[in-house]
Amino acid sequence: MSRVWDIPVYDSTRVRDVRVAAEAASARARLDSHRTAVTALVATELATNLLKHAGGGRVVIDLQERPTTDAGSGSAAVQLVSIDHGPGITDVVAALRDGYTTAASSLGAGLGTCVRISSAFDLHSAPGRGTIVMARIDQEPVTARTGGSRHKVGGINLPLAGAEHSGDAWSWVQAGSGPCLTLMLADGLGHGAKAATASTAAIDELHRTAHLPPAQILRQLDRALRTTRGAAVAVAQLNTDTDELGFAGVGNVGARIRTAHAWQPLVSHPGIVGAHFPARVPVQHLPWRRDSLLLLHSDGLPTRWVPPQDTALFEHAPAVAAAAIVRDAGSAARPLRDDTSVAILAPDGWTGTHERHP
Repeated sequence: MSRVWDIPVYDSTRVRDVRVAAEAASARARLDSHRTAVTALVATELATNLLKHAGGGRVVIDLQERPTTDAGSGSAAVQLVSIDHGPGITDVVAALRDGYTTAASSLGAGLGTCVRISSAFDLHSAPGRGTIVMARIDQEPVTARTGGSRHKVGGINLPLAGAEHSGDAWSWVQAGSGPCLTLMLADGLGHGAKAATASTAAIDELHRTAHLPPAQILRQLDRALRTTRGAAVAVAQLNTDTDELGFAGVGNVGARIRTAHAWQPLVSHPGIVGAHFPARVPVQHLPWRRDSLLLLHSDGLPTRWVPPQDTALFEHAPAVAAAAIVRDAGSAARPLRDDTSVAILAPDGWTGTHERHP
C-alpha cells in the first residue's frame, strides 16, 4: 500500500517529525543502521533549510522501487523531496559546496554533504518560484552500483490532505535484458486506504504482466482488481529496439508526450479497471526520439493544468520535475483536491547540472 509521509514544515517542531518519518521509511525499506542515520541527517537538513531560507514548505517522503525486472521488484529506497515557494537560491553552486552554510545555527552538514552521502540527489531552484530538492537513499552507496538503463524514471505521489496512504501509485518494469520498459500509473477510485488497496493491487499485477503489450496488461489488471473498488490506469510501454512508445489507458489518468518542445496529449478510454472495463482498449503508437519525454498524472492536477514551458526543468531528475509540476499546480490558497501523482520517463542523457545518480 502506498505509504507516504507528507509533512508541512512551518515551525521548528516539525523538523523532528520529518526526521522520525525518515527513520520510519528507512525501516520499511530495510536500510541498515548506517543508511538510516544518513536518511535522518538528510531529512533534518532539508527540513531545517525550509525554515531558515524559504519561510517553510513541505517534505514528502516515500519508498521508491529500484530498477525492476519482470522477474520481480527491485530493492526499495527512501526518497525525500523538499518543496517550497520561497525566494529561490541565489548561488546554487555555492549552496551545494560541501560544508557550505549561511546560518550560524546550521547542522554543519549543508546541501553539499547531502549530495555526497545520498545515493541520488538533484536540485532545481528558480528565483521567485521556489526550490525543489530531491535526495534518495539506497542501502548501497551510489558508487557500489552500475546502471544499465538508457532511460530514467521518477515521480512523486502526494496523498490528499496529508493522509497516511495515497490512492495513487506508479511503478515501472524493465523487462529483463529485453527492449521493453513499461511505466504504469494507477488512481484508485476515491482516496484513502481502500483506494490505495486498488492501486497497490495494480502495481503487484504489473510486476507479473509487464512482458505483455499495454492492452493485455490492462485486461489482466481488470481481473486482478475485481475484488477492489477499481482504478483508473494508464500503461506506457517503450520498445528501445524500435524506438516506439505504445500507450493505453482506461479512466481519467492523464498522459502527455513532449517532443521538440511541443506537448501532445494521449487519450485514455472511458471506464474503470476492475469494475467497468471497456470491450475494446485503443492503443496509441508513437515514435520515441532522443528528446522525447513522457508524463503520466492522476486527476489530482487541476482540469486546466498546462505543462510547464521551462525546458530546463525537464533536464533535472524526473522526481524533481514532477514535484515542481505538483507545486505549481496548487498553493496554500488553492490546495489540491485529491491524491496527486506525477510520473515521468525521459532519456538518461537528460541530466541536470546538479544531478547525481547511478
